[in-house]
Amino acid sequence: MPNEISVEVVATKILVIRGKKVMLDRDLAQLYGVETRVLNQAVKRNKSRFPEDFVFSLTREEIKRISQFVISLKFSKTVYAFTEQGVAMLSSVVNSERAIKVNIHIMRAFVQLRQALAVN
Repeated sequence: MPNEISVEVVATKILVIRGKKVMLDRDLAQLYGVETRVLNQAVKRNKSRFPEDFVFSLTREEIKRISQFVISLKFSKTVYAFTEQGVAMLSSVVNSERAIKVNIHIMRAFVQLRQALAVN
């Protein structure tokens, strides 16, 4: 399944929030093939690995703003945004072969985005 996930598809899930390039918990869970609650539970069990510059909770206003653009975003109580470093750390707590492979695609997408921004 990770072979079907292209860097381009992953890049569409990278958003800019608070001036940082991030991915939402539900998008990451979908890519990893796990439920969002399972991903968030793994993060909570490993809190020390996720300082606030790795993951942060969105405000209600941020959720509303994003949900206008991301149709599949359900209005939930808490939505977490993971920075590139937070996504890299996720592969160590969502312990599956798929998560490792997906993370490689995600890291490549972040690099391509950075390169594209540097050129422009």
